[in-house]
Amino acid sequence: MAEAYIVSAVRTAGGRRGGKLAGWHPVDLAATTIDAAVERAGVDPAALDDVIMGCVSQTAEQGLHVARNAVLASNLPESVPAVTIDRQCGSSQQALQFAAQAILSGTQDIVLASGVESMTRVPMGATGRFTPAFEPNSPKSPRLDEKYPGVAFSQFMGAEMIAGKHGFDRETLDAYALESHRRATAATQAGAFRDEIVPLEISDGNGGTAQHLTDEGIRFDASAEGLAGLKTLREDGVITAGNASQICDGASAVLVVSGTALKDHGLTPLARIHSFTVTGGDPVIMLEEPLFATDKALKRAGMSIDEIDLYEVNEAFAPVPLAWLRHTGADPDRLNVNGGAIALGHPLGASGTKLMATLVHALRARGKRYGLQTMCEGGGLANVMIVEAA
Repeated sequence: MAEAYIVSAVRTAGGRRGGKLAGWHPVDLAATTIDAAVERAGVDPAALDDVIMGCVSQTAEQGLHVARNAVLASNLPESVPAVTIDRQCGSSQQALQFAAQAILSGTQDIVLASGVESMTRVPMGATGRFTPAFEPNSPKSPRLDEKYPGVAFSQFMGAEMIAGKHGFDRETLDAYALESHRRATAATQAGAFRDEIVPLEISDGNGGTAQHLTDEGIRFDASAEGLAGLKTLREDGVITAGNASQICDGASAVLVVSGTALKDHGLTPLARIHSFTVTGGDPVIMLEEPLFATDKALKRAGMSIDEIDLYEVNEAFAPVPLAWLRHTGADPDRLNVNGGAIALGHPLGASGTKLMATLVHALRARGKRYGLQTMCEGGGLANVMIVEAA
């Protein structure tokens, strides 16, 4: 039976908007991460069959096929192909799923799944801002508007809707956000991210250089009082900048190989890809789909939530993981154990393989077996993947 193995999983430390990674062109950011993933796995760069890269804002410096440009800027030979994909926030998790499908089908043996997003240099929503003068200034087509009249698809409104539907008040959301910062702080201070982070050279502000090794968004002094003092994004709402994911610059990569490649190249597996799925649901509430995608993924895998040792549920907004916990009955102590996107940042197209890097290394560090990762995605989509630590 065909198997797909993860043999390296890396990410950059996140950079805040306008922060330490603002000077990095996203192509070079991605290329550096690709090189690190290949080097850490110990595989010949020329042996790669493909590079699949997630990126949401595919314009400006991330336009004109960012994946191929990243390969050309990397140490990989020109013979390695690449493709850029967009499944919104789940883009690089979908890249990982496509890589696994290629391996399991027997059509390829070594595939790199990756993601990149410089939200400083290519702002969120940049791809929807330009339309020719003869078109309405909206990506919403007449037929789409007919099906969803008067609806402005919005993740922010979706988050508010989830909070209202599941009964989460502002205090509950802020308490979750504070815990995200506390877990990220503890993980950083314990060196939990050491094996997954790719060092990046940055300016030290004094004319010299330094290495970027720590996620810039973590509030090591976060407090309930500080979070309570933030304004809500909507006058009568509960979502604030403090209980939502942080805008972030970053890149990540996961190298996936077949059992044959594992033996032929003498590679060491970190984990085996056990099962995966993707689903679509309500595009208006939008961010609730991980709840139902997880149900389907567990059923397909023949597993219960209690058999999963660690969960990574992307913290796009605090109501999402909280609703997921309530729906699945999962153990909150196993969820985002090293903090999540509220503290660490959410570099859109890079977040899928970023979370997988954290999940795989956390499983191995804790001596655990199964991990589950899911992402809420624009349009009411969700990916879920279950992995088994090697």
